[in-house]
Amino acid sequence: MSRTAFLFPGQGSQAVGMGREFYQRSPKAKELVERADRILGFPLSRLCFEGPEEELKLTRNTQPALLLVSTLAYSLLDREPDIAAGHSLGEYSALVAAGVLAFEDAVLLVHKRGRYMQEAVPVGEGAMAAVIGLDLDQVREGLAQVRSGIVEVANWNSREQIVISGHKPAVESALEILKAPRSVLLPVSAPFHSSLMKSAEERLAADLDRTEFRDPKFPVVTNVDARPIRSGAEARDALKRQVSRPVLWQASMDALHLEGVDRFVEVGSGKVLATLIKRIARPWGVPVTVLSADGWEAVEQTRAALS
Repeated sequence: MSRTAFLFPGQGSQAVGMGREFYQRSPKAKELVERADRILGFPLSRLCFEGPEEELKLTRNTQPALLLVSTLAYSLLDREPDIAAGHSLGEYSALVAAGVLAFEDAVLLVHKRGRYMQEAVPVGEGAMAAVIGLDLDQVREGLAQVRSGIVEVANWNSREQIVISGHKPAVESALEILKAPRSVLLPVSAPFHSSLMKSAEERLAADLDRTEFRDPKFPVVTNVDARPIRSGAEARDALKRQVSRPVLWQASMDALHLEGVDRFVEVGSGKVLATLIKRIARPWGVPVTVLSADGWEAVEQTRAALS
């Protein structure tokens, strides 16, 4: 029997115009959008629909915006998956879908999360870079040779796509040592998922402790441990540790494969995770179906396919 996983995207998937079709065509989506605007006290919807892009790209705005659009898409699919996962920020969307977090609580949490992460390291002092064409062991060996500053694995996105994060000079030094077939500094404003985020993690932990977490309606594979969790307490603990630790996406997708998942649906803006899973699944030796729900027509097509 086919098993389905819903995947929720994280930062980098945002685009001006996202969610506008949902808002215009669905009363349910419109009500969710208006709730998000009220909760935050500013028109997040206008940033999603109209930009400007530079404002939407600010971490404190990007995070609630992507959570909102993923929640809209999920609500319109009107289907529950067998299991779910979310990439970094996307884990909050997965937990909203699973009923662990209330939508209102999640919107406020990710807005704070974005602000705390932005404030943890002064702009210009940190950096992130994508390293393509080397495996995890090769990257770790290279990072161990950096003599000054902090640079760490931030995202293990696939077997040969790894993101590193830390002090900007240390990241640049690592790229010189690694000499990867391809590498690129990412246009981000802070060194996410590194130990430099520890102060943000501590601030967020206090907010998480004040928030109600319920047990999930379906399992969610967490970034930090790459295993399914089945209780609200586990979900809270994983989110606390996630800020300063790497996103184990490759291992998370392998965990879904071991759970018997052969159908993957990216729920929200863009197709970043859909593209990744096609690459990740090649060595599994079994056919997988990959769907996206990033617009009105895509949601309708995906809903029909899931039926």
